[in-house]
Amino acid sequence: MKDSLVIIPTYNERENIEAMIRKVMQLSHPFDLLVIDDGSPDGTANIVRDLQYEFPGRLYLETRQGKLGLGTAYIHGFKYALHRAYEYIFEMDADFSHSPDDLMRLYYACAVDGYDLAIGSRYIQGVNVVNWPMSRVLMSYFASSYVRTVTGMPIADTTAGFKCYRRKVLETIQLNQIRFVGYAFQIEMKFLAYKYGFKIKEVPIIFTDRTRGVSKMSSGIFKEAVLGVLQMKINSYFRHFDRY
Repeated sequence: MKDSLVIIPTYNERENIEAMIRKVMQLSHPFDLLVIDDGSPDGTANIVRDLQYEFPGRLYLETRQGKLGLGTAYIHGFKYALHRAYEYIFEMDADFSHSPDDLMRLYYACAVDGYDLAIGSRYIQGVNVVNWPMSRVLMSYFASSYVRTVTGMPIADTTAGFKCYRRKVLETIQLNQIRFVGYAFQIEMKFLAYKYGFKIKEVPIIFTDRTRGVSKMSSGIFKEAVLGVLQMKINSYFRHFDRY
């Protein structure tokens, strides 16, 4: 049953992408996988192309010219998934900071327990982060606290990037009006799902920082999120969140 698509944006992930693809393909549920590569100069897309012969009909590749932003990559993937009638659409990173085994837990939260959005949460049961320096842990944790205070979302990990959406969430959210393209995109998507009244579940995970390749995270990314949240909240007062 082809009901699930995992979307993985990549930029220079040749050290991780083959192992990630093989791990997802070995899971007990038949997840399809879409890699969206932003013109990686290290040949990430070529590795995916070679593996498509090994996993026909399950592994897909979309390439874009240059780094166009995490948010636009996911929106590209969401539209791809909706056009092909997938019911469960997943976001995850290529670098194994998100364990592929946890895809099953997110899937069950939506497909069995009936939630509309399942979030792989680092902070729902304490702080479950491995290999991050304390400064980054604190930045992430307090950023989530700030976002929660401003927006009123009852979500512990507001910046999490490991998620499962039911298709009706993505059909309801107006994807062409998403404002953020960086990591603040993750906040905006959760905020919209919350405002539209969808059922949200946080599933505890252990987040392990990458051991191969180079992180794309920076303090500027968190600054974008923090400064944009107030405007996002203000804008919400002038928007109707009706589900039809």
